[in-house]
Amino acid sequence: MKTTGMHSIGTLLLMLLMFQAGPLRADALTDQAKSLLDAGKAAAAYSLLEPQEAARAGEPLFDFLLGLAALEVGQNTRAVFALERVLAVDPGNVRARAEIARAYLALGETETALQEFQTVKRQGVPADVSMTIDRYIASVRRGDNEVARSLTAYVEASVGYDDNVNVGPNRNSVMIPGFGNIPFRLSRDSRANEDGFGSLGAGANLRQPLGNGFALLAGVAATSRANFSKQQFDTYNGELNLGISRTIDQDVFTVMLQEGVFYVDDSRFRNHTGLTGQWQRNLDARNQVSVFAQFTQLRYPDQDVRDADRWVGGAGYAHLFREGMVAYASVYGVEEKPQERGVDWLGFSGWGARLGGRMNYDAQTVLFGGANYEHRTYDEDDPSFLRKRRDDQFGLLLGATHHLTSQWSLTPQFNYTHNQSNVALNKYHRSLFSVTLRREF
Repeated sequence: MKTTGMHSIGTLLLMLLMFQAGPLRADALTDQAKSLLDAGKAAAAYSLLEPQEAARAGEPLFDFLLGLAALEVGQNTRAVFALERVLAVDPGNVRARAEIARAYLALGETETALQEFQTVKRQGVPADVSMTIDRYIASVRRGDNEVARSLTAYVEASVGYDDNVNVGPNRNSVMIPGFGNIPFRLSRDSRANEDGFGSLGAGANLRQPLGNGFALLAGVAATSRANFSKQQFDTYNGELNLGISRTIDQDVFTVMLQEGVFYVDDSRFRNHTGLTGQWQRNLDARNQVSVFAQFTQLRYPDQDVRDADRWVGGAGYAHLFREGMVAYASVYGVEEKPQERGVDWLGFSGWGARLGGRMNYDAQTVLFGGANYEHRTYDEDDPSFLRKRRDDQFGLLLGATHHLTSQWSLTPQFNYTHNQSNVALNKYHRSLFSVTLRREF
């Protein structure tokens, strides 16, 4: 899921649960109810607690668990009543106040929910929780037509090491069947080059409510990367986005136009123009599904033979675990067709899958990671290698974001890509390590 990604109400509540343990008295009944909730069996927990409400109402831990269970099974009014009893005894209970904000939101009382989240923030929470509250408040207001526009921005700087800056084969020569299997020695710039690098990036996003659940979306982003010694592989890319979204209850529909450019060594290497559509549905507080489709025109100013149209379509699923981890998965199909005649060997079709997640390590640090796979089968025999090219590409991402303050963060991360191909010239692997300092506005 881009980005989006995953700053949600459930994530925030779990961060608060980790931040504030709460010295409340437990017994056999509440222990059993907590175990059921931890196992995702909210209905069973509610059935266990609800008959005891008359006798035990007023006990903070009992009321908190009852409120949480009621909220999970859709008994939102009962959840508010139970959580109000908790706050009457302990007004500083961050956990209960965050849950009651969620209950008010489920009841459609958006302004009351936002007020409760503002109270949570004022009670003093870690920097990453505070930032998450800010982002969540902005997303809650998505359907509020009276709220002013939302504008966010960032700047970032990175330094790192890349053992294949030009994404070339990790070998010095290749055998080409179309030329009698004579070994051809690759030039220095054709094979994999390693180097350190530095980069600068910035971006901004605007969301303007239009009324009746519609909102205008716009964004701009740019990144410039300079290698320490291999300047011929320096890159720059920029992208503009413009779209519209419609929110209807639990469903969000988005259509987005995209325009981008990619430079290598100060020369325009590729342009792309695309259209993306997505449907996203929040099944409940912990589960989200999405379906997406994308069409992109790829144009190479100096290599017209590589011009192509690309289609991608797929579906995704995300789940929030009570332990504080968010996991996501997606599958997709892809097809790329060249525009020039007689070069069908450059076109391909395939499919891919992605898995990933994130979890809170402590109050300021979030761990994240992911893996991806894509299979591509090309349409015709490569005229030089006398076979249809087939690629199996694997990727791995590991990293952590440490929030220095609510605006500043530091992110070290490692990316690994391995492309296995039956065409030697397209077989490569790449390892990239970077550290990024980011300021959000």
